[in-house]
Amino acid sequence: MRNVAFILLRQLRAPLIVLIVVYSVAVLGFVLIPGVDDHGQAWHMDFFHAFYFVSILGTTIGLGEVPYAFTDSQRMWTLVSIYSTVFAWLYAIGSLLAVIQNQAFRSLLSENAFRRAVRRIMEPYYLVCGYGDTGSFLVRALAEAGIRSVVIDIDNDRINALHLEDLRFPVPGLCADAAMPEVLRAAGLNHPHCAGVVALTNVDQVNLKVVISAKLLNPRLATIARAETRDAEANIASFGTDHVINPFDTFAGRLALALESPGMYLLYDWMTGVPHEHLSEPVFPSVGRWVLCGYGRFGKAVCERLADARVRTTIVEANPEGTHAPPDTITGRGTEAVTLREAEIEQAVGIVAGTDNDANNLSIVLTARELNPNLFIVARQNQRENNPIFRAASINIIMQRGSIIAHKIFALITTPLLSEFLEAARKMDNEWANQMVSRISGITADEAPRAWAVTIDEEGAPAVRAAIDKGDPVTLAELYRDPRNRDQRLDCFALLIKRDEEHLLAPSESTQVQVGDRILFVGRYGVRAQLDWVVKNENVFHYVYTGRERGSSYLWRVMGSRG
Repeated sequence: MRNVAFILLRQLRAPLIVLIVVYSVAVLGFVLIPGVDDHGQAWHMDFFHAFYFVSILGTTIGLGEVPYAFTDSQRMWTLVSIYSTVFAWLYAIGSLLAVIQNQAFRSLLSENAFRRAVRRIMEPYYLVCGYGDTGSFLVRALAEAGIRSVVIDIDNDRINALHLEDLRFPVPGLCADAAMPEVLRAAGLNHPHCAGVVALTNVDQVNLKVVISAKLLNPRLATIARAETRDAEANIASFGTDHVINPFDTFAGRLALALESPGMYLLYDWMTGVPHEHLSEPVFPSVGRWVLCGYGRFGKAVCERLADARVRTTIVEANPEGTHAPPDTITGRGTEAVTLREAEIEQAVGIVAGTDNDANNLSIVLTARELNPNLFIVARQNQRENNPIFRAASINIIMQRGSIIAHKIFALITTPLLSEFLEAARKMDNEWANQMVSRISGITADEAPRAWAVTIDEEGAPAVRAAIDKGDPVTLAELYRDPRNRDQRLDCFALLIKRDEEHLLAPSESTQVQVGDRILFVGRYGVRAQLDWVVKNENVFHYVYTGRERGSSYLWRVMGSRG
């Protein structure tokens, strides 16, 4: 961290020299110029009194002639001293204000304040590089979940917006280039509480540089990066990045999932929800021919996934040659009725408005709906500010690039075991997914459910561990009991038990837990604290396990055991 006081003094070197010289000359003049005392005798001011008088002279308006009335020579020198010290002070104050207003110096102050804020963090946090739509969504979701973060963004307006956010706790933010390793160090890349780095800038090369820096400077950190091209995705993944997320492929995969298995799509959507997000409604895309407007990166990914799902598509693209669209592509933006009619929109079952322009996408949606009111409509939203008009357009599925990435990263950060559950769930059929959705809807209200993991060991579940060590069989049914009334059931259940390398998907209540099990629970908000109470407090667990209460003191436990 650079020394601000030293830099400030260096910038004010000239005015400080002027001040010292002016004061020195003024003091010397009063020492040398003789005065006359009240007896008419000549006298000379000593240095202490001269400095005292000049100090008064330079900082106040009114003054008296002390200790005796001045001679004309002394008064003349007083006049010279007054104007020279005032000039010196004006020069010094003006220089100080100029330094303070200097953008570079203000950046230095901000950087030092940022470093101090990062150093004061005493709990795990994530370093988020990029505070656009995705970054801001993710930081807010993490804050709602009680997880701290630190932000770097090259746009000062975004950092200012971060400082004005009403988050649960302050989030340090720095306006700087995240591709610079020194900036990452300033943000706590080597901080003992830094748990991971999330590279979310809109430049793949910057994300690549961030991940490389993290891997080289602190290999223990978890790394998550966004990549908008497949080349960048392969490049970033090649050196061991934990997760690389391509928003276009991710959404295209979700759309294909909605077509193939609506229940599984809804399960994915609910399980990757952020705190206090409303549960989404089920969607049932029609199977048949679709019209795809826009054949850029997003359009290509959607076309590929729809083809894998054996869905026929008619492509509409304004620049077929530039995007290397298939030969049968219809040239046009899709915003005009004539183009959509040429694509036979009246016989299509769905349309994807996937250009990189929000106004064009909304125009495509409205025009297509006029021509075919029964269409299933999917639209790509590029700017978060357009939320109100996209919501008002009654679109079946809205693809928000930032939202998709943020949801996925939030799930990876908060519940790493969740990704294993979702991967295992993909092997099940739609009927199984519908049953899971039904069970989840039975324990939640209208908010997205909360998922969390518990490890049956001395740290994660000491009460359960102690019971198993004594030979008591413990089933999931015991863990579901309400710690205040064991006859009631907590609004939660286990989605997955990971036992060594084995996955027990949706285990039944009679499943016995074992030491070392990692259990993924899902439940209503607030239930986690109650279940933690059960698995960590031996007295509480004794109550839910046996139905008998016992005191916490040693004497009471001895008496209870004898009884």
